[in-house]
Amino acid sequence: MRETLVLNASFEPLSAVSLRRAVVLVLQNKAVIEHAHPGLRVRAAEVELPLPRVIRLRRYVRVPFRRRAPWSRRGVLVRDRHRCAYCGRRATTVDHVVPRSHGGGDTWLNTVASCAEDNHRKADRTPEQAGMRLLSTPFEPTPSDALLLALGAAGREDLPEWLALPA
Repeated sequence: MRETLVLNASFEPLSAVSLRRAVVLVLQNKAVIEHAHPGLRVRAAEVELPLPRVIRLRRYVRVPFRRRAPWSRRGVLVRDRHRCAYCGRRATTVDHVVPRSHGGGDTWLNTVASCAEDNHRKADRTPEQAGMRLLSTPFEPTPSDALLLALGAAGREDLPEWLALPA
């Protein structure tokens, strides 16, 4: 489970890692803790440190420029906060606004989170043909926004305000 956000030395989000990996990076002096879980600590025989929520690498790591966040079903569900784009209930599936059989693809702008009932009701039609209305317009998150969204709703509440995404 990836629970700790890793920032580059320039404070740009790089990835999310497990708590264990984050603690190892801090203990190896490769990273510093920028934000910690309030009241939680890691203890060992001779070491005690706060449980990291956000760490920053001490040295800058050059990463290839990524223009777009990679599309995934999980990414769409996380982007839409697991809420159905048609009724607002809990979403468990991904629906294509323009069905694949009509030329629609697996893209950020053509997919929305959907509950199974609405996905089945819409079937192989566009929302207009099915008489359904989208509650929110699909959008393409930036790579760093996708990374912050992947931390989950509970994770965003714990982040410092200078790093958190707008709701």
